Amino acid sequence: MIICSCNALSHKDVESAIDAGASKPSDIYSARKCRAQCGNCVPGMVCLLKQALKDRRKLQVAVSQTSIIPKATEQAAYL
Repeated sequence: MIICSCNALSHKDVESAIDAGASKPSDIYSARKCRAQCGNCVPGMVCLLKQALKDRRKLQVAVSQTSIIPKATEQAAYL
């Protein structure tokens, strides 16, 4: 889906920039070597950014709650 028609940025472009560390719309434009023109795309980008950051935080919490040390019953299987 096209997010920015002025710069022909798709949602995939926005997601790639976010995956590369973008945390604000200007980071997304920089990653794609363009700049905001009319500004109509900014609310859509902000929405994608918020969702991506929310998903990233959820993943970090899930990973931090997952133990990498096997349970005692699993450890016995390795012995």
